[in-house]
Amino acid sequence: MLRVKNLEVYYGLIAALKGVSFHIEEYEIIALVGSNGAGKSSTLNGIIHSVKTKGEVQFFGADITRIPTHKIIQRGIALVPEGRRVFMNLSVDENLRMGAYCNDENFVVMKEKMYGLFPRLKERYKQMAGTMSGGEQQMLAIARALMGEPKLLMLDEPSLGLAPKIVGELFEILLQLRDDGITILLVEQNAFAALKVANRAYVLENGKITLEDNAENILNNPEIKRHYLGG
Repeated sequence: MLRVKNLEVYYGLIAALKGVSFHIEEYEIIALVGSNGAGKSSTLNGIIHSVKTKGEVQFFGADITRIPTHKIIQRGIALVPEGRRVFMNLSVDENLRMGAYCNDENFVVMKEKMYGLFPRLKERYKQMAGTMSGGEQQMLAIARALMGEPKLLMLDEPSLGLAPKIVGELFEILLQLRDDGITILLVEQNAFAALKVANRAYVLENGKITLEDNAENILNNPEIKRHYLGG
């Protein structure tokens, strides 16, 4: 589905990614694990071409490396950014409308599907997003991304700042989405939780991938436990 070849990401003259290569097959959850500053968010931003890049990104065999971000989204890649970034002064319903800008003809059907997936959002459909809890805003950010019916959903630190119970609910939803046919690329500071739901994982250090394996093997790797899982 997605193939990234020798991806480099630059902020000015500084290289955040230094030749990253990996692939994602359909119907997988892939975890991208690494410490702060390793280049995880830069990888996601590089895929959707929202930052300066070198290298190649292929999506279903087509080179999308140089096409504009909005065209990449229209092809079926969605990003839930770190910090949620919902439209605080818009209601839940209006946020979902913004997510459906390239899929407006299916807005009503997709909205009801999102309300089925996230019942709390349906209860608060008129509420301003800025008055919602962090967990509710994260649910809204995911639902907004799904309104465009993406084939690949990328999430950047979805559990950040959330209570453990809410984190558990979100990860259960990710498993449900995968079972419904959505492929997921997950960047997550809670490496243990990410590896528990992922099929495969990549470890990123200093802008380079240093390890690739199935998630269970990485979860049981002593070096990974020591560096990322607290023992």
